[in-house]
Amino acid sequence: MSSQPLDAWALDPDVRHLNHGSFGAVPRVTLDELRALRTEMESNPCRWFRGLPERVARARADIARYLRVAPDGLALVPNASAGVSTVLGSLELEPGSEVLLTDHSYGAVTMGVTRAAERAGAHVRTLHIPLDATPAEIAALFAEALGATGRPTSLVVVDQITSATARLFPVADIAAHAHAAGALVLVDGAHAPGMLADPLADAGEADFWVGNLHKWPCAPRGTAALVARGERAQRLHPLTDSWGAPYPFPERFDQQGTVDLAPWLAAPRSLEFIEEEFGWDAARRHMSELAGEAQVLLAEALGVDTAPVGGSPAPAMRLVPLPEGVAADQDAAHALGRHLADTLGCETAVTTWNGRGFLRLSAHLYNDRKGYAYLADQLPTALAATTA
Repeated sequence: MSSQPLDAWALDPDVRHLNHGSFGAVPRVTLDELRALRTEMESNPCRWFRGLPERVARARADIARYLRVAPDGLALVPNASAGVSTVLGSLELEPGSEVLLTDHSYGAVTMGVTRAAERAGAHVRTLHIPLDATPAEIAALFAEALGATGRPTSLVVVDQITSATARLFPVADIAAHAHAAGALVLVDGAHAPGMLADPLADAGEADFWVGNLHKWPCAPRGTAALVARGERAQRLHPLTDSWGAPYPFPERFDQQGTVDLAPWLAAPRSLEFIEEEFGWDAARRHMSELAGEAQVLLAEALGVDTAPVGGSPAPAMRLVPLPEGVAADQDAAHALGRHLADTLGCETAVTTWNGRGFLRLSAHLYNDRKGYAYLADQLPTALAATTA
């Protein structure tokens, strides 16, 4: 499949955009709809906000259909981190119990979990997952860890697709082990919508799931989904109380005062755009194949072995180890990312994990082999200049 022409997105054509996974990219057709919605809002704010809850409910139903879940089990939130904070705010963690997460967890989520545990008098335990661990090995590590300290586990927080390390975790199996140990499960599926065909089915019986729509589905930023199962859904409330407070979940999330919710209304247009232009199944195949090809190109250029990062890679994201000592901490990783942007005109994701730096590749429909080939050609010299 050929890639979608870059001009379908409002991206600078003089830049090689090789980091879709961080902030996404919004198609022009969706930006046009977003502008029209905001013009409508400003033309008559009273009418806009009066009718907004009903329009949010319709958009929420469209998004639920895309994610293959019932609309009454899905609320819209600003992003995955906000969804995680919403869930943490609804839970009463047992004092003395533990919250289990992994050393691949997203930094903002880890900080939110730590604060929630401190408030409750609970403990946070971090489970090490090797980069080369297979799905079966990952599930076994969780099964072994649950209850290993003698403290009851109140909550397991696990990434469906990890951010810094681009791992695909077997969250359905992890959820089953957690429930057998009496723990609730919160799945951080920030990267899962769009990259996975049915992320909620893949999450098994997880109690809570959050996922961003601004990443792979290319919705406007500020749009994410929070899915909850069973009676626990009715304990969830927006981070800011508003006039929807008396309503049940998820309707209480449909009213957010004067917050600009136009991105939520425009989000279904991005879902339609990719289906109309490619079909989502074909799009996923294209992105996964391109990410794999890009990993080979960059690894060969740097002369590095990808076997140590091959255990359970995400479909449209790949890791390429950087030379030892490069991007060994977050500040160095950010500095290298800025250097590559400034000197090569390549927007990339340079990540760090346990003292090792990586180039995290993510592919979308506007990417092609030429962009990664250019980076592969230029990267060795660029790295040499930074370490000289």
